[in-house]
Amino acid sequence: MTAKPCLKWAGGKSTSVPVILRNMPKKIRTYYEPCFGGGAVFFALASEGRFERAVVSDTNQELIDTYRAIKVDVEGVIQAIRRLGPTEVTEAKYLKVRASKPKRLASIAASMLFLNKTGFNGLYRVNQSGEFNVPWGKRSWEPDYENLRAVARALRDVLILCRPFDLGGLPEHGDVVYYDPPYLPVAKTSFISYSSDGFGLQQHLSLGREFAHLAAKGVTVLASNSHCRESLAIYRSIPDTVIRKIGVRRNINRDGDGRAKVKEILAVHRGVELS
Repeated sequence: MTAKPCLKWAGGKSTSVPVILRNMPKKIRTYYEPCFGGGAVFFALASEGRFERAVVSDTNQELIDTYRAIKVDVEGVIQAIRRLGPTEVTEAKYLKVRASKPKRLASIAASMLFLNKTGFNGLYRVNQSGEFNVPWGKRSWEPDYENLRAVARALRDVLILCRPFDLGGLPEHGDVVYYDPPYLPVAKTSFISYSSDGFGLQQHLSLGREFAHLAAKGVTVLASNSHCRESLAIYRSIPDTVIRKIGVRRNINRDGDGRAKVKEILAVHRGVELS
């Protein structure tokens, strides 16, 4: 079975994966994906056997703990999900799980998956204190345990880190880095609250400098972002970077009428190809 993303994540790349993969080399020595989120691009590349090694990372500790738990103890995660009773979810049960503070890695992962699948619209949102505050959304969830096992297999030899997007000079010739940060807002109501720390213009400018640094080393670097003046300025300033415009449908809007196609950009700098 081919692994698919096991979490719904705002800004997920399921609809734009084909375009992103077409802009990557056929052979990749080491694939890096900071700002991992739902990992749609990683799982698509893994299903094609495109990379020799992979390093994935994110600043969200609960997210990283979830993937680590699935990697090392998927059966423990499955048992912890079953104990939560996912097929009958009342608001009271949801709020009890939301308020819980599990300590074991498998229980952390089970709670994360449960809240992601039964919370309102699959959002992950925290308040200024870092507390998850998404309201109840669904009365039931039928977990795909076989996909969780496939995810565990895909992650088996992958290095999973909790760290910012700065990769510390690790990528080299023949490697590929794909950045999918929280997007620059195109409107005041744009959703960007993935964490209490936020990801503002200064972080995007820093990411642009990291992108340029890796490009100068001959690394293939790609970055997704919203189609707006600031994102275009950042990536147009990097020599030999191609900017592709992509139309995607976003499903995170609470108003169904707002789930229309929006424009995004994919900045691409092709590095050294493996022979």
